[in-house]
Amino acid sequence: MKARTLGSAVLAFFLSVGGVWAAESNWPMQPMDPELENLPSLQNGFKLYVNYCIGCHSLQYQRYERTADDLGIPHEVALENLVFTDQKIGDLMTSAMDPEKAKQWFGAPPPDLTMVTRVRSPEWLFNYLKTFYLDDTRPFGVNNGVFANVGMPNVLMHLQGVQELQCDAGEETCTNLVVRAGTGSLSEEEFDTALFDLTNFLHYVAEPDRLTRQRLGVWVLLFLAVLFVVTNLLAREYQKEVKH
Repeated sequence: MKARTLGSAVLAFFLSVGGVWAAESNWPMQPMDPELENLPSLQNGFKLYVNYCIGCHSLQYQRYERTADDLGIPHEVALENLVFTDQKIGDLMTSAMDPEKAKQWFGAPPPDLTMVTRVRSPEWLFNYLKTFYLDDTRPFGVNNGVFANVGMPNVLMHLQGVQELQCDAGEETCTNLVVRAGTGSLSEEEFDTALFDLTNFLHYVAEPDRLTRQRLGVWVLLFLAVLFVVTNLLAREYQKEVKH
């Protein structure tokens, strides 16, 4: 019964996240290749997540303690600088937002982000966060190039600046995004770095054991290669006995 309940919960999670992030996009994507061994990037991404994302989006399958240990952050530093509620270091990273109120405000509760880079991809998330632009027809005053008509405010606007979609008359496909000079606290390069770090962190969260799995995979393949040689030699000896 417990296994069935857990399976149903996991299925429901994937269906809910998939529904929110399922919009296909023809937007030209800027490449994003995660760097899971880059601890400064992951640490900064962790900081950006708790400052700009956790108010709405949980990481309900990730704990502060595991994250701090993996990223080389002492527990006392994490509690002082990265946990803004009365949560303990061993607690799951959940948002304090009421789901019912969130549904009233946004039309649907903001999705959990634990698996977002696996449901979509790091490249998709990076470009999604980068392509918010002004649109007075939308409830929050912004639209998105990658996910058209998304029901989410641009929480990073003060870092990036006010971005506009500028199209020439008669242009069918417009992807020309321009940031108003002096409206953001970061330069374009600095903002891209911040987005990279945030996306890199969320990619780590989607599978914290990814690097361990990959390292073990190399040893498993080497073991299988040695085993193949030994087994092949043993088979030849058996064949000699059969022939005699």
